[in-house]
Amino acid sequence: MFPAAFEYQRAATLPEALRMLAASGGEAKVLAGGHSILPMMKLRLATPQNLVDIGRVPELKGIRLEGNRLVVGALTTHRELETSEMVARHCPVLARAASEVGDVQVRNRGTLGGNLAHADPASDLPAVAQAMEAVLKLASPRGIREVAIGDFILGPLVTDLQGDEIIQEISFATVSGRSGSAYAKFAHPASGYAVVAVAAVVTLGADGSCQAARVGVTGASSTAYRATGVEQALVGRRPDAPVLEQAAAHAAEGADLMADLFASEAYRGHLCRVMTHRALKEAVGEAMGR
Repeated sequence: MFPAAFEYQRAATLPEALRMLAASGGEAKVLAGGHSILPMMKLRLATPQNLVDIGRVPELKGIRLEGNRLVVGALTTHRELETSEMVARHCPVLARAASEVGDVQVRNRGTLGGNLAHADPASDLPAVAQAMEAVLKLASPRGIREVAIGDFILGPLVTDLQGDEIIQEISFATVSGRSGSAYAKFAHPASGYAVVAVAAVVTLGADGSCQAARVGVTGASSTAYRATGVEQALVGRRPDAPVLEQAAAHAAEGADLMADLFASEAYRGHLCRVMTHRALKEAVGEAMGR
């Protein structure tokens, strides 16, 4: 299909992009990698009057370390996340999940900011964003505001991003000490999207007990979520095989599980437990080896 008629504008700077959005009166959409907005426009699920191309805005690019946070520009591609030495060192689970996104062409063009802004319930990176306590910096003509990932994604394809806002960058908690992380994914055989995928980060204390744990789940529910029941079942205990299995049993606790032709609600619940157990086991093993 062909999209409805629209005007195309290319911004050279962030202030210019924000002016273009503001001038549209809420009738513009942002174009970054284009993997989400262009198919929706072709299906006429989105019919913006203006398309503002931010693909060459330098302020939205780059990866840097600020204290105990890894700061990633919104235009950073999945391929850049997958291959960055800084990401691999300070937030390895982000690199691992990025390598699972789509195919090579998608990873070369798709962006971190676009991925989170699209808020697909089966997307890989929201699980990592949950586990790594991501915070998004949103720019608008009114200034800058910061939103935690749990408050940003409101539902399937729905976020807190306002019509005159652009995601400028996303920061993630970094791993340190005896910490390990892992990403376990059960992919749909046709689309490659997550039927259920789990990002886990585990930090061990000097006595070998679990000092902290963060677990993010995607694909199971209408939005990615923190599996807090799993985290609470781990902290303060030695993460041996029985404890990991008991903790993983809480993975779907409180979640409104989805069902479709491929996976029922019960099957997704089962996958939540299995993928969480696998991610925890790998994360603990990595932590023990650090």
